[in-house]
Amino acid sequence: MRFLIFGDVVGRMGRRALAAALPAIRRELQPDVVLANAENLAHGLGMTERTFQEVMDAGVTLLTGGNHVWDKPEGVELLRRPDPLVIRPANYPAGAPGMGWKTISVDGKNVLVVNLLGRVMMRDLVDNPFRTFDDILSTHGTNASIVIVDYHAEITSEKNAFGWYADGRTSVIYGTHTHIPTADQRILPKGTAFVTDVGMTGGRDTVLGVDPAAAIPQHVTGIGKRFTWPETGVAWIHGIVADVDPETGRATHIERIYREVTIT
Repeated sequence: MRFLIFGDVVGRMGRRALAAALPAIRRELQPDVVLANAENLAHGLGMTERTFQEVMDAGVTLLTGGNHVWDKPEGVELLRRPDPLVIRPANYPAGAPGMGWKTISVDGKNVLVVNLLGRVMMRDLVDNPFRTFDDILSTHGTNASIVIVDYHAEITSEKNAFGWYADGRTSVIYGTHTHIPTADQRILPKGTAFVTDVGMTGGRDTVLGVDPAAAIPQHVTGIGKRFTWPETGVAWIHGIVADVDPETGRATHIERIYREVTIT
């Protein structure tokens, strides 16, 4: 079974780039499932009904989230839907809106998708993601042939530690949040495909999607400027393709994909 996975889709440029490139990528790679992270869809902060629908119409199967998924009330309402097509990190305390995992049926096999938020250098006070994963796996993993985890975190060491912790109990673990792709995609010894960070889909000539003119001053003067998110120019699309044996749940292949699209 083939999974096509994108990290944080940032703002208008990210949405338009994904919509422009995904049909051809799907034809070329023939994925069974397409995943993407939605926390930056709407001008870099959260999501709206329109921005959500834009990426779903492009051909995404399910969206994951992160700490910015709460930034727009309209986006929170999307999480509250009875059968949501967007999930949020599972280790937010009990009572948080939405679901932190979802099981989807693909060719007669159950695929469990789990979203977790890291704790190192992250502001949100969340439960232990390692223990949360254990709880989800014991409750919902028994009927799943394949387990996929979006680990949304700041620090590479935390993501790597989780990869080794869950090796052999998951099919694919991919990091999101930093917007910067890492070159360490590999299959761990017990059969889990892993990459520290998938990278972003959005403006190439930016600072994580933000106009450099708005991002640089806080590093020079210590005084931040209001972020602006360019809407035209060259967008880059970072992702991974992972193949998983549906009978064993073990990954057999992982590779990076990269595309560029000009958004006008």
